[in-house]
Amino acid sequence: MSHNGHPASTPRTSWKQPRLLHFRLPSLFKSHTSSSTSSFAAADRAASTASGSEAAPTPDAASISSAVPLTYPHTEKELPLAIQIQNLQGSDGAIHEDYSEAHKLFRDHAGHAPKGVLPQTINPDEETVPGIVHPGSTGVIYCSDRAMANGFNYANSHDWANLGQGAPEVGEIPNAPPRPTSIDMPTDSLEYAPTTGVKDLRTAVADLYNHTYRVGKESQYTFENVCIVPGGRAGLSRVAAVVGDVYTSYQIPDYTAYDQVLSAFRRLVPVPTALDPENHYRFDIKQAEKDIRTQGIAVIIASNPRNPTGQVIKDKELSDLVELAREGTTVVLDEFYSWYVYPDGDEEEDYGKSISSAAYVDDVDTDPVVIIDGLTKNWRLPGWRICWVIGPKNLISALSQSGSFLDGGANHPMQLAAIALVQPEYVAVAKVALQKHFKMKRDHVLKRLHELGLEVDCPPTSTFYIWLNLAKLPAPLNNGLTFFEELLKEQTIVIPGIFFDINPSHRRNLFHSPCHHFVRLSFGPPLADLDKGLDAMERVLRKVRKEGLRNFGHSYKPSLTSPIDLTSLSHA
Repeated sequence: MSHNGHPASTPRTSWKQPRLLHFRLPSLFKSHTSSSTSSFAAADRAASTASGSEAAPTPDAASISSAVPLTYPHTEKELPLAIQIQNLQGSDGAIHEDYSEAHKLFRDHAGHAPKGVLPQTINPDEETVPGIVHPGSTGVIYCSDRAMANGFNYANSHDWANLGQGAPEVGEIPNAPPRPTSIDMPTDSLEYAPTTGVKDLRTAVADLYNHTYRVGKESQYTFENVCIVPGGRAGLSRVAAVVGDVYTSYQIPDYTAYDQVLSAFRRLVPVPTALDPENHYRFDIKQAEKDIRTQGIAVIIASNPRNPTGQVIKDKELSDLVELAREGTTVVLDEFYSWYVYPDGDEEEDYGKSISSAAYVDDVDTDPVVIIDGLTKNWRLPGWRICWVIGPKNLISALSQSGSFLDGGANHPMQLAAIALVQPEYVAVAKVALQKHFKMKRDHVLKRLHELGLEVDCPPTSTFYIWLNLAKLPAPLNNGLTFFEELLKEQTIVIPGIFFDINPSHRRNLFHSPCHHFVRLSFGPPLADLDKGLDAMERVLRKVRKEGLRNFGHSYKPSLTSPIDLTSLSHA
């Protein structure tokens, strides 16, 4: 695998490279006026051998080649389910997306066909309005559509375990401040708010960052460094709208919405870098420096803490990244999980710390570091749609202009209500309560996955996500799309890993994606929902042990809006 995310054996797609622009931040931002079968006997032998009820038979060549050595001790009488079934053999499993029912469903969903491949074709069932093209859905939207095809609706949502939604639980948690239940709506708040946001809230956000990250620093944020936006995607879109024709670096895996942003804003020329799982998906600052020198990277975009891997850029690594920005490359950091950083210890003083690049900025008006955050994750208020972008003053003025035609600004009454929630005294209590509660949930889910034999290669140190590698499961359950479809039958939603393979043209064979064998599990929901979802995963593994693999990888319900005919892919 080359560093840009393409298989090393596959030649890069050529494109006409735009003339590189050389500038620092003030000129970068522009103002705007398969089938699977297995015998019952094979399954029974695998189960009985694992439980120690008979001597293990001599393995054949196929089972030797697919066996995965145990990497941890188990003292239970019966080995975990995932270990019991890992040597089951289907046929050869699908090796290309054209032969997989789950992958065919994905490709036939509006906007997911490969783009830019000649000859260009139009699906008449998808593109019925002249000039309109589907941009492709984010993982959460696609997975919600597929869940609805399997009977999910918001009236019966409590019957389902949604481990896919990228949102935290919004109810009361131990020792946290009370949840807001009402807001005042003075008459003035019924007017439009400025596109940069209410000044008092902008000032309060600036003061919070100065209090948390910039004590003792000469350069301090003011309201002029803050733009209030109606959600994180709106903030990201405003930033993308004011970026010129430049090469933009991003990492794989990362937040699914970057795929749509890089597709929709065509002036951003995407340059991918595949992060190394052997290095716990650490951001490679040396590679970033090389890309800037050799490819003229002008913008780096990344989530930190990292979605979906649950890792974090911090301390010297984060300081080095900000220093890299000062050398002439704008760094845009999505810091929505900045409170979800879990300490190694469990003493009271270990809690209450958070992460932000703001701590390493020298001059708030010249360092080209752009921060996007808000109430969505840390304050557990996703429905409020109150977020912010922090950066140099000239960036904020440009975002005011892009916001005037993109979204028109954030909700006025909600902005006024948010002022009390960003006070340092409130934040200090909320942050500690959140970290303790979500660390407990993380540890609970990791323990249950371990008991099932589903080991997590890189346990999360931040966020509320677990990046689960399915490669040790037998085909076809060892890919994220098929595992996702099987869990839908059990009323459980996860996100297939391919949605975090930021691949704007969607050209890559999904089986070649570095994210193909993964799913993202969220431990954002309440504990009872987490157990419901983990119980569903256990049922799937028990069904494999009992029946083999012949009933997996097929017989999926068509999407409610899909023209696809699955009869030709039936494996019944």
